[in-house]
Amino acid sequence: MESIVSTRRAVLAGAAVGLAAAASTTSVLPAGAATGGVGGINAIPELAPQWKKLDLAKILAMPAAYASVSQSKSLYDEGGAQSAEKHRERGSLPATVKVVQAARKAKNFVSFNWVGYTIFREGYPQSEFDKVQYETWTSGLNWTPEKKKWDDELVGELQALVRPGDNQFNEMALQTAFVGTQLPLELSRKAVKVLVLTGIHLDWCIEGNARAARDNGYLPIVIGDACGCQKPEQEAAAMERINNFFAPVISSETFVKLLNQNA
Repeated sequence: MESIVSTRRAVLAGAAVGLAAAASTTSVLPAGAATGGVGGINAIPELAPQWKKLDLAKILAMPAAYASVSQSKSLYDEGGAQSAEKHRERGSLPATVKVVQAARKAKNFVSFNWVGYTIFREGYPQSEFDKVQYETWTSGLNWTPEKKKWDDELVGELQALVRPGDNQFNEMALQTAFVGTQLPLELSRKAVKVLVLTGIHLDWCIEGNARAARDNGYLPIVIGDACGCQKPEQEAAAMERINNFFAPVISSETFVKLLNQNA
């Protein structure tokens, strides 16, 4: 199963994740860590020159929203359609918990959004490109509706952090929650300025949402160690690209420190 639908990213790139690659990260690591010093906290770049001109603590004191993207059982739990990537063992989950707990304490965080991403898209609006791509993601899988529903659910550690008033919905477009969801209206109605992003995949939905946020006038900040690519070795290039052009990439620890400055 892993070689067929390991990730939507693998399919687009024309590659599959084999069992040997999946087994390359087998130990449980601390928050933000990655195997062999590759990816995660180790991949976060120095702030690009333009971001060094900002007072990020002041930026993070503005009306802010948090969004977790695609942090589902599919990617974190054994038996998930994309679980061969071993994200549970790569550090993004504890880093995400740290971010959410800190944001909850900050009074300026006015919106919390848990954005799912399903690979089972039979009922989604589809172009010709979408049709062949979505079919390929699930080729060979004959899953029941109950198993598909389980695969799409927010991973348990994060579901435990959801509170009344939070938003839970799925992305409808290929790489952004700014199309076809309530997110744009949510951010507009609550006069949000800053959008803090965590999730998977870093070089797909996180980068896509950071780009869309910038184009819609928001100030996105990406928490690098609370994100992940298909493979740890892909994360440095993704973080560098995002950091250079679209949004500051910082660690969960730095995020907490900046919020504490405001407190």
